[in-house]
Amino acid sequence: MKYMTRWSIKEDNFAAVVKRFKEVNPMPGAGVTMLGRWHEMGSGDGFALFEVDDPIAFSRYIVGWADLVDQKVYPVVEDEEIAMAL
Repeated sequence: MKYMTRWSIKEDNFAAVVKRFKEVNPMPGAGVTMLGRWHEMGSGDGFALFEVDDPIAFSRYIVGWADLVDQKVYPVVEDEEIAMAL
């Protein structure tokens, strides 16, 4: 299953997020593949796309940033998948 996450970094947390991003591996663990991550230039917002085989590992990854970043997670499908549902 694929999931898109959107995040927003609160201004008060920006320095702490930068520090963690540089010091801790910002990639998810086994069972979760990050397909891409995009950052809005000039803001603390962005989004990422994941392929998830292990929803518990994905939840751990998301929770690992929850203290600093507001996040929303959306299950997403590609055109061919939605076409089958339609």
